[in-house]
Amino acid sequence: MLIEASMPACDAMIAEHVVVAADPAVTFRAARSLDLLTVRTPLLTVSMWIRALPERLLGKPVPTPPRLVVTDFDLPGWLSLGEEPDREIVFGAVGKFWRPIIEWRDVAPADFAGFAEPGWGKIAANFSVAPYGESHTLLSYQCRTVTTDPDSRRAFVRYWWLVRPFVKHIMRATLRAIQADAEAAAIDRSR
Repeated sequence: MLIEASMPACDAMIAEHVVVAADPAVTFRAARSLDLLTVRTPLLTVSMWIRALPERLLGKPVPTPPRLVVTDFDLPGWLSLGEEPDREIVFGAVGKFWRPIIEWRDVAPADFAGFAEPGWGKIAANFSVAPYGESHTLLSYQCRTVTTDPDSRRAFVRYWWLVRPFVKHIMRATLRAIQADAEAAAIDRSR
């Protein structure tokens, strides 16, 4: 998998899966074009509000891009790491995401795997699809994190203990949104 080339070892990994009633190509297109800002649940809304609270308390603006699509990141620290058409898309970020106000670091995609400057963490995530029976797809969402030094690892592990359930919820909600889009597209194609 491409994600393994971007991050072969990690400090934490989480994966979620869903079976989609659409073929892999349709499901992949739905994953590739999903606007992550359209994924909504009450818990997700509260989680994002709490995550931005330190900036709000300091009177800093919390910018929201008009769209957030994995093939077209326009956020500090985030980047596309690769794509195998109709199979897998990988994206990632470098940052100090365990801090109350996240510090992001821009790196070139070619430098991501080897980036090891102390004090940082790296996130690599992917959407992947595989055939599941005659007319279904297994859609997977994996997220890996690695830190660049022992102090960052200790800080991240404390942070991860707190946020892991919320990350899992966000991943599941994202998969459900992709599933709904893919299944709607499959119905439209069959008409």
